[in-house]
Amino acid sequence: MKQPLPAVLASGAWLKNTACLLDHGQARWSALHGDLQDPAACRQLEASLRALARAARAPVAAVAHDLHPDFYSTRIAVALADEWGVPAIAVQHHHAHIAAVMAEHGLDEPVIGLALDGVGLGTDGTAWGGELLRVSGHGWERLGSLWPLGLPGGDAAAREPWRMAASALHALGAGDRIAARFSPDVGSGLAAGVQRMLATGLNCPTTSSAGRWFDAAAGALGLCIRQAHEAEAAVALEAAAARWLARHAIVETAIWPDTHDLRHLDLRPLLAQLFAWPEPQRNGDEAAAWFHILLAQGLAGWAAAAARQTGCRIVCLGGGCFFNAILRSRVTQALQAHGLRAVSAEAIGCGDAALALGQAWVAAHGLRNAPSPISREAMPCA
Repeated sequence: MKQPLPAVLASGAWLKNTACLLDHGQARWSALHGDLQDPAACRQLEASLRALARAARAPVAAVAHDLHPDFYSTRIAVALADEWGVPAIAVQHHHAHIAAVMAEHGLDEPVIGLALDGVGLGTDGTAWGGELLRVSGHGWERLGSLWPLGLPGGDAAAREPWRMAASALHALGAGDRIAARFSPDVGSGLAAGVQRMLATGLNCPTTSSAGRWFDAAAGALGLCIRQAHEAEAAVALEAAAARWLARHAIVETAIWPDTHDLRHLDLRPLLAQLFAWPEPQRNGDEAAAWFHILLAQGLAGWAAAAARQTGCRIVCLGGGCFFNAILRSRVTQALQAHGLRAVSAEAIGCGDAALALGQAWVAAHGLRNAPSPISREAMPCA
């Protein structure tokens, strides 16, 4: 018989922060603090962590936090763990997304996880965001990721979808077309500068982020050149797809192989279709719809191949990209057609506001299953 889970406190994410106490297997939440670049949100987070700890029915056994060492949520978690004499346990961002879904649904068996979002620090120090994982109560494994793209200009690429479209062109071996393609939108000097940046690799860190692939698609279709607010490009792409799907039925055509190399799902052929789409200003809604349909088909096939290879029967869908109703429903339907159970967040939401529950769940299972006292390092992979 398994031992009960210890009480664990978790400090949550950088964006849309909430804290969570997992106590006797039950989650207790703080209020939503918001983004931690706001000093008031940081103060509220510390107050919430202390209040949750006081409310615990058993002494807090550990404080869980994100892998990123510079987040305030990490620093306060380590400080409180030192104050209370308990371990501070780092949990990788996308591992926590899938664990949050497992915790909500009470899943004990190993699962395949599709974690799709904007960004989270990976264990290799790079920016992750399109991850295929195997997760169990005692560990996790990264099976693969989306094909990586360069981020020309670093963080600027997350604010300007045209840069991600330019990065996709470069990844397709058509980098010499960037200046001509985007000069009318952003000016010849900037477009030529990004073309040179990608050609030389200067200030172009890579990412596997699904969010940045959505940005690239929106930029390729001219739906969003610069974002005024978070996820504007992805929302515009989904809205365009929804308009077309409301009036048309799609007969799906397979473009993905039946056998998958789990290490990467290569979305470059999908972006090549968008760049070649005739008259995107007139037919952009149709192109956006096809992007969603084929992406969902590819993701489901990728996860199904992983399930076959690992013997898992459940696929958990986590991360903010699954706020996209078209993507979530199409991936779920495709996984069911593969004979798999698809599970996504319901009560707690799929985004970063739910991340603390996943952090606490991972740390609690690690403590329960550890053969010796837990160190302050990240939990080991299975």
